[in-house]
Amino acid sequence: MSSRTPAADNDPDDADGVTGVEDTEAGTDTDTGTKAERRGTKRAAGTASATGDAAGRSAGAASVPAIVAEAIRNLLARPLASYQLILTMSFLLTTFGLVMVLSASSVEGYSKEGSAYGLFATQVIFALLGLVVFYLMLRVPVRLLRRFAAPAMFVAVVLLALVLIPGVGTLSQGARRWFVIYGLSVQPSELVKVALCIWGAHLLASRRRDNASLRELLVPLVPVAMLVCLLIILEPNLSTTITIAIIVGALLWFAGLPIKVFASFAVSGIVLAVILALAEGYRSQRVMSFLGNVDDPQGAGYQARQATYALANGGVFGVGLGQSSAKWNYLPNAHNDFIFAIIGEELGLLGGLMVVFLFVVLAYIGFRIAHRSTDPFLRLMSATITVLIIAQAFINIGYVIGLLPVTGIQLPLVSAGGTSTLTVLAMLGLLANAARHEPEAVATLTGGSPSRVARWLRLPTPVAYRQTRAESLRDRLDQRRTGGPRATAGAGHSARGPVTRRRPPSGRAPSADAGRGRRRFPLPWKRAAKTTQSPPGDRRHGRSFPRAGGGNTGGARSTATGRGGGAGRARPGPSPRGGVDYGVGYRGSARAGSGASGRSEYRAGSGRSEYRAGSGARRSDYRGASGRGAGRW
Repeated sequence: MSSRTPAADNDPDDADGVTGVEDTEAGTDTDTGTKAERRGTKRAAGTASATGDAAGRSAGAASVPAIVAEAIRNLLARPLASYQLILTMSFLLTTFGLVMVLSASSVEGYSKEGSAYGLFATQVIFALLGLVVFYLMLRVPVRLLRRFAAPAMFVAVVLLALVLIPGVGTLSQGARRWFVIYGLSVQPSELVKVALCIWGAHLLASRRRDNASLRELLVPLVPVAMLVCLLIILEPNLSTTITIAIIVGALLWFAGLPIKVFASFAVSGIVLAVILALAEGYRSQRVMSFLGNVDDPQGAGYQARQATYALANGGVFGVGLGQSSAKWNYLPNAHNDFIFAIIGEELGLLGGLMVVFLFVVLAYIGFRIAHRSTDPFLRLMSATITVLIIAQAFINIGYVIGLLPVTGIQLPLVSAGGTSTLTVLAMLGLLANAARHEPEAVATLTGGSPSRVARWLRLPTPVAYRQTRAESLRDRLDQRRTGGPRATAGAGHSARGPVTRRRPPSGRAPSADAGRGRRRFPLPWKRAAKTTQSPPGDRRHGRSFPRAGGGNTGGARSTATGRGGGAGRARPGPSPRGGVDYGVGYRGSARAGSGASGRSEYRAGSGRSEYRAGSGARRSDYRGASGRGAGRW
């Protein structure tokens, strides 16, 4: 009340004072509404911002797999991706294997030799030797590798025979499998794996044909493999015999052995392996223990049971690196055959899955190299090596986790085994060599300057694959046998008609008289004899062989095929290298040994001859009546 009285006394007009108060109240209401609108706008903006942030987070979470997939595609799109991935996987598996061998062998090494680093030091020595062999396999040229494939296989078979001689081979645990050289044991049955991969791929690539007979595929590969298996069984060593069978099966499969024959060989091999497993006492007990017929926790099933306990003790995340309890003489061969159980106990389920993932990636890289190679030898060798390494890895993991009977096959590059590590690194070096011979890799390495690592390692520049003369001749002979597409040119075609290429009907071989003037491609030595023995002026199949000096241009032998008034066409003489393909029409294309296309026309009435081949062209005008002539190249 007191606030309104002075306003009324000071203002002469009471109505004006009341009006001012009302205006003030209206202004206050307006300010209040404006503030409310601002607060509403801020709330709406905050809600929209929160919604946008949530949408952005969800979009970002959804785009992470897409980003990873795009990064993997960009990585694999590089020309040297296969080569770099092989180097990376070799380094990772070798390093991880050394760490796990140190962890798994420390207790047994200390109890036997008084040092926890004895077995680890031996493994490091063989790993360093394996890196040297890896480097040598990376540098060796492919042609040199194929040249020494047969001698290497012969040396490996001789070593297998020598190790069986008492006093030469070392007897250990009832088997004679090793040579002891300056304190290091070498197992020749491991060396024969590399030799068989190289020699088998070389043999089947040399006999590469679309319609190769069964004998060409099996002989002498299968007899030599059977001899190798016999020598290994006499050691005895059933696990290596299984790996030799895997190598031969992979070679024959990728070489194109018929499925029925391959299935029969596979069934025969499985039956033979079962017979050999049941023939020996300790092997049959392992098989029976796996099948559940023998319940002896302290006997044949001891290792498998202790491996199961170790995996169960590890759980998901493991007990920690070096903290395994199974390696304290509870699990025999913890550093060798059953090292995957130590990995599962110390690193848990995640560590075991990591090992499986590394071998899956290695399998993808190996088959990628085999698929991208153009050399049949490298394709066969890469695929066989990949199958061998991955089969050994998954057989080892299978019997450790209880899915397969115990066979004694090691985990490649992870289990302790000097000769096994040496041979696997040699195989990976061959894979890296094949990766450098991919077409894109060859183009990159030959086109640009070598990298700093390549200059430091002095790696040679890879050479692109080219068929040898024997392979080219074999392909031509196969094309003749299978009746492939050939060009035909009849003698009665018009001078301006198009050149036609005819494909014979499927299932029918082309007849020798199909089309006038058609001749099959002669062999080089037979072609020379026919050329020298053809009498001048002889007519065969509508062709005329003119006498020397009878209008031939440039001294090349020409033939004329005419109709009616004697108009014909001239063809160039045979190249000293490849000869003339008589199945190709002369008009519009004349193909010699170099494959250059050209055109040849001869008109007897006007005495004019034109010939164009490759980048050069020659035109010759000859007028027999006046004796004038002109020529231009």
